Amino acid sequence: MAIKPRALQRGDTVGIVTLGSPLPGTEINARLAYLQSLGLQVVLGEHVYDANGFLAGTDEERAGDLMTMFSDTRVRMILPTRGGVGVEAILPYLDYELISRNPKIVSGYSDITVLLNTLYQFSDLVTLHSLLLLDFRPGTAPYNFEQFFTTLSSTAAPRPITNPPEIPLTGRVPGNVSGPIVGGNLTSFVGSLGTRFEIDTRGKILLLEEVHEPVNTVYRYMEHLRLAGKFQDCAGIVMGQCSQCLNAYGKTYEDLINEFVVPLGKPLVTNLASGHGYYKAAIPIGVQVNLNADDGVLTLLEPAVQ
Repeated sequence: MAIKPRALQRGDTVGIVTLGSPLPGTEINARLAYLQSLGLQVVLGEHVYDANGFLAGTDEERAGDLMTMFSDTRVRMILPTRGGVGVEAILPYLDYELISRNPKIVSGYSDITVLLNTLYQFSDLVTLHSLLLLDFRPGTAPYNFEQFFTTLSSTAAPRPITNPPEIPLTGRVPGNVSGPIVGGNLTSFVGSLGTRFEIDTRGKILLLEEVHEPVNTVYRYMEHLRLAGKFQDCAGIVMGQCSQCLNAYGKTYEDLINEFVVPLGKPLVTNLASGHGYYKAAIPIGVQVNLNADDGVLTLLEPAVQ
């Protein structure tokens, strides 16, 4: 049974950590000010501002900051500053039993994807594929904040996961299946294959999205997942957007869906606004959902918080 963190309320304390690549201090400070303007308190990890090339501190330091937040009784939510690279390197240093005993909201996308799914698999913790600290700014779409705060404060269920009106979800392979939803950024999953932290898709609804990759590279990653049995094991597929992905050899992302994903024969819905896109639906990793690909509807069957 998945463990659900407590709902987020105004005045709660958010633990800020940098778990992968660094974010400039000026940007961190601006985002912190915006977060606090929304009525939330913050506490910072010791290595939030660290920068060593493409990593923010050592693997042990970044993992230590995360564990400190799970141990801090003041902290209700843990919010990474950004993703980048390197999040998988902290996974061996985490205490999954302690995390299970101290459930907190953990939100993020991009390279944080691998952490979200690992916490669900190893600690039974429901996590949230949604905003990072860098998204707390005036230019973020109101839809994103509405999705984020509704999912973290509401216990209403069932509840549909809806795109903005101008971006319809599309059913592509018919079928109606239910199961826990897992997934997120495609690149992050490929990097964990062959390790004990690789994603478990057995009986799951699998969400995939990508950014800044040419279509031939996206194909390579998808084929890697196929050969690893991840599509064979899953119950259904939700394809998110491929944000700023370049066409390659005359092929588009839409071609890849038609020629690679559709023939897999799994119930399939496409065009979910999530992850790296401008619009970001809030997807609770580990929560039971219903994928109605006949009608192009994705529904949360239970709340993400308690």
